[in-house]
Amino acid sequence: MTEEPYIFLAGASRGVGEQIAFRLMEQNRRVKALLRTETTKADLEAMGIKVVLGDALNVADVEAAMLGNEPIYAVISTIGGLPQDGQRSDYLGNKNLIDAAVKAGVQKFILVSSIGTGNSANAIPPQALQTLAPVLAEKEKAEKHLMESGLTYTIIRPGGLKSEPATGNGILTEDHRVAGTIHRADVAHLVCECLNSDGANNKVLAAVDRNMMYGQPEFEEFSLT
Repeated sequence: MTEEPYIFLAGASRGVGEQIAFRLMEQNRRVKALLRTETTKADLEAMGIKVVLGDALNVADVEAAMLGNEPIYAVISTIGGLPQDGQRSDYLGNKNLIDAAVKAGVQKFILVSSIGTGNSANAIPPQALQTLAPVLAEKEKAEKHLMESGLTYTIIRPGGLKSEPATGNGILTEDHRVAGTIHRADVAHLVCECLNSDGANNKVLAAVDRNMMYGQPEFEEFSLT
């Protein structure tokens, strides 16, 4: 009996990525996580996750982690954040992951991006847009690279992130005018639903909590069924 292929997770050490790791293990999925440091290695391994140490900014590290004898069904990336040696992982790290995923023949790539990116720029206040401009530009480049890669993709753009427990009120929409906040655990739930749904293939979706939206515009909720 052949073993189920891995879900490859980049960004599992904290935030949304950590919540996705929890949820995937609850679903008894086989998970391989790329970690830059050993800080959370023992915790993830205790959950049953296979950990590979490497830096997403290093092509050789990413290819070594993703290309091998163990097939990978899908890649989920939540990486981003503070620049490292002047380079942000929001674009370059994700580019390396996307390029390796193409070589590995993965069937799906889910990229967690951000509201304010691309055609959702007008959804957030001008001051916030200006403050976040450098990172949003990097995320937009990553989104574009993924869409042009030939991979089956889902791009999820969460609103402002909170760390409280899941509310169960997280929703997805293709409406790029929608903004609001959402708990990280709810984003993780939506990511895992998209992983299991062909309906989310090749879609760009905003993710917000239905009770924490800005301005409450009329919009159509995206259904994964």
